[in-house]
Amino acid sequence: MKYRISDNSDSPAYLQLYRQLKQDIVDTVYACGCKLPSKRLMAEDLGISTVTVEHAYYLLCDEGYVESRERSGYYVIFRTNDGFAASSNEHKLPAATVNNTHGTEPTFPFSVLAKTMRRVLSIHGEAMLDRSPSKGLSELRTVICEYLARNRGINASPEQIIVGSGAEYLYGLIVELLGRDKIYGIESPSYHKIEQVYRTKDVKYEFLHLGSDGISSTDLCLTSANVLHTTPFRSYPTGVTASASKLHEYILWSGKGERYIIEDDFESEFSVSSKPTDTLFAQSRLDNVIYLNTFSKTVSPSLRLGYMVLPMHLTPMFDEKLGFYSCTVPTFEQYVLTELISNGDFERHVNRVRRMKRQEMK
Repeated sequence: MKYRISDNSDSPAYLQLYRQLKQDIVDTVYACGCKLPSKRLMAEDLGISTVTVEHAYYLLCDEGYVESRERSGYYVIFRTNDGFAASSNEHKLPAATVNNTHGTEPTFPFSVLAKTMRRVLSIHGEAMLDRSPSKGLSELRTVICEYLARNRGINASPEQIIVGSGAEYLYGLIVELLGRDKIYGIESPSYHKIEQVYRTKDVKYEFLHLGSDGISSTDLCLTSANVLHTTPFRSYPTGVTASASKLHEYILWSGKGERYIIEDDFESEFSVSSKPTDTLFAQSRLDNVIYLNTFSKTVSPSLRLGYMVLPMHLTPMFDEKLGFYSCTVPTFEQYVLTELISNGDFERHVNRVRRMKRQEMK
């Protein structure tokens, strides 16, 4: 086999194998329906344990690239969907997911938050009274970039980061940036404020039905929308997570004409997977995905702080059209979040919650 595991890599062996297998599946080296090599054969060939191979296969199963068949092995289920072929049950949602509500996660430790606030007051003093740059503090945008590179596979520069007071505010900025002549496709059902923002902004939008693995292929094929607003991870209120095949389909759709994807990645940090879920922003090579996230779930709902990552080619346009807007997040809160991310407290909390959720599932 061509796969290689390096002892000098920063990544553990199972992640190295997972990434190589995933790339071969996407490149159709292993086409849909093909069986992967057995765990024993793969382990013997690479000189690693079967547990390591099993962990890599588990990740591929978890993300929808392969499925395990009892007493048979692992088979590829990833489809390229070049023609957006619809399946017979694409409009059906599993009963267990319909009307699902956001789970209540353990809150960020107040003692840590209070200590950080005191530290910020001590370090920055009167600098907190200064006006924030329109895109947000450079210190915060820099640590967000570093965090995204470590945890989400997103490589971006601070210039691409826009800080704002929550997702709804950022939705409005996107409309102002892309223009009111665009038609927005939104999941149905979806978080009700998404529709409310587009209606308030007086732009056209279409509802695209959610199936068990994401937006209906039929609706995606027939829509006149040129901006797709999607929440790939645990879409609210259904709890549907887009499969790997569906994410690939979104990217293919966005490559036909001047189209954009808004990737609302809310709550994805609390995935129970042993690796962060893949983002459309990181997978697409078309420079047309706007990534959006907030800290309302991971830190506190009272912290009205969100951010978006613009495609590189839209950054100069933002500066020209919307650079005059004042940042809507107080400088103090930006400094607090900068400290939480840079000193590791934020990631320690996220990892603690993920471990707790995995334990609850056992």
